[in-house]
Parts: sequence; C-alpha cells; structure tokens
Amino acid sequence: MKAFILAAGLGTRLKPFTEHGPKALVEVNGKPLLQRLIEKLKQSEYTDIVVNVHHFAEQVIDFLNTNQNFGINIHISDEREQLLDTGGAILKAQPFLEHSPYFLVHNVDVLSTMDFSKIAEHHKKTGALATMAVRDRNSDRKFLFDENLYLKGWQNTKTNEKILLPTSSEWLVPFAFSGIHIINSGIFRHIKQSGKFSIIETYLDLAKTFDICGFRHDEDLWLDVGKPEQLAQAQNLFK
Repeated sequence: MKAFILAAGLGTRLKPFTEHGPKALVEVNGKPLLQRLIEKLKQSEYTDIVVNVHHFAEQVIDFLNTNQNFGINIHISDEREQLLDTGGAILKAQPFLEHSPYFLVHNVDVLSTMDFSKIAEHHKKTGALATMAVRDRNSDRKFLFDENLYLKGWQNTKTNEKILLPTSSEWLVPFAFSGIHIINSGIFRHIKQSGKFSIIETYLDLAKTFDICGFRHDEDLWLDVGKPEQLAQAQNLFK
C-alpha cells in the first residue's frame, strides 16, 4: 500500500526547533517525527511511501539515506523550488501515487494511536473519493458534515467565514480535521487547481459532485506537535 508523508513545511510555529533543521526531524523522546511515522506506516503494511521536502530538504534526504529508507521503498517529491501546500503537493506526487487504488496522506507533525486499517476499511465501505479523519476538538477551522458524515461545508470560527455547498442542509456538525486522510487515486482526474493550492478548496470543490466523507476517531490519542508547548506535551504522551 502507498502513503504520502507531508514533511515539506517550514515549521514556523515550531521555532526555535526548526531554525537549523526541518520539523520532520524534530525529536520526541529521542526519535524524529519522520521516523516515528515511517515505522508506524511500515507496521501497518505501507511499504511504498512518498515524502515531500522543501525546508532543509537535504537533511531529510540524508536522514533517509543514512537509515536505508527503513527497509521500505521511499520516494522524494522535491518541492525545493516552490512549497506547494497540501493540495499542490498531492498533485505533484501523482506519478508516485496514481497506480494504487487509494493512498494515505499524513502530516509529519501529527502523532496518534490511530489504527490505519480502520480508516481504510471505512473508506472502502463508503466508496468515497476521499475520507478525512476528524475529531470533536477545539479548532478555528472546521469542516461541516451532514448526519451521515458527508462533507457539506467549511467554516473559520475566528473570522466567521463560512462556505456551504448547494446540497447542504440546515443540520450540519463541525469537526476538526486530523491531518490524516485516505484518497482514491481517481481524484487526479478531477482536480482543477494547479501549482500551489490548499486541499480545503479541492475537497469543497469535489464535494459538489463526489462523496467526501469524514471518519471520526475521537477515541484515539492524537496530538498536533506544531508548536513548542505541544511538543513538550508529546514527550509525556508518546514514548
């Protein structure tokens, strides 16, 4: 199975830890975030992984080479010329991902106890074009779902910005995205954007025609380690 690790970000929120290296190599209890995720994916039988790079890209590439790619197939999607955001990154990695029925996308700065097989099973059961892992947690930005967890909109609670699909009902529930999703490779035939773009606009555009589903995993331990205080918390939660 194939997976895409989003590791190219600048890690601005993680300063000073990212002033001399990429956030992918920031350590939690002596182990880099990238290594933790690769090992978790490997245990879940993901043996073909793409990692995108931009900020201190050479350090990430050297780390993978030094560790012999942890015994699996790892490809580099090079974004050193331009950081492409999540949507653009997925589109650029198409040559590595398109030959698999579906692939998993995971932010490198997210730690969780999620069982990847459960979201994959849910994805195959619904037949959705994409399935987003979501939780009921505090966040300024939330996706809006109907009672069957089909994507119907998005809102920014801080700015009061809201986007609703024409097919949305009055009864919608907000959930925060967990930075983990399963995507059918057929999505590449339908993406209209190019260059640098957000996956948010992609999903909201495609949800007008295709099923984009949510997968709740509130019972899992989950943490975004994008800030120093969250990194400190991770030291206690993830050994």
